[in-house]
Amino acid sequence: MLVKWSRCTVVDRRGFERGQRKWAGLPGEPGFRGQGGGWSRLRPNVAHVVSFWESRPFYDSFMARSYDRLAAAQAGTFKEAQATLFSYRFDVKTGFEPRFSDADVLRVAHCRVREDRVEHFALMQEKVWNPAMAGSPGMLRGLFGEAPGNEFLIMSLWQSAAEHGKYRQERIERLLLRARTQADVAAMTGDVVELEPSWTV
Repeated sequence: MLVKWSRCTVVDRRGFERGQRKWAGLPGEPGFRGQGGGWSRLRPNVAHVVSFWESRPFYDSFMARSYDRLAAAQAGTFKEAQATLFSYRFDVKTGFEPRFSDADVLRVAHCRVREDRVEHFALMQEKVWNPAMAGSPGMLRGLFGEAPGNEFLIMSLWQSAAEHGKYRQERIERLLLRARTQADVAAMTGDVVELEPSWTV
């Protein structure tokens, strides 16, 4: 599975949201698995959208045929757009599906990992972080994805911001030490996204 994570700074919020609804045509695209997104809880006017495709060839075919037509509706409504493609590596918890209807919050963590620490980083995600997240009340499902250049995306869906907040307060510092994350990671950014139901496709 291929994961596309897009984020942008929106300058015309109403126009952007109107354009976002045009993506409702995606389910007719071969290889499309799902899409969702919303507004950052930490940075005003930053929007995140995550879409899922069966494989890179399906995604490339969509980009060549249909993307420009759908994207035209949002032209001029945002600036500073970034999009990164990640290959799915494994679930966080079990049975990941690209569904958003039962979640209120999406957490994204984007890590650039030192080249000699990639295997350790992935192992710690599997052995330390995943069990901690999977055991947290309110955490629904997530995934761990990889992009060229030692970039990784850890994405998790939560029932509510309150549940995600409890996990953060109780666990993060202890887990960072146990996984020796600082030794692995050259740079890390993240965000907490309030999901907009009308953006779910």
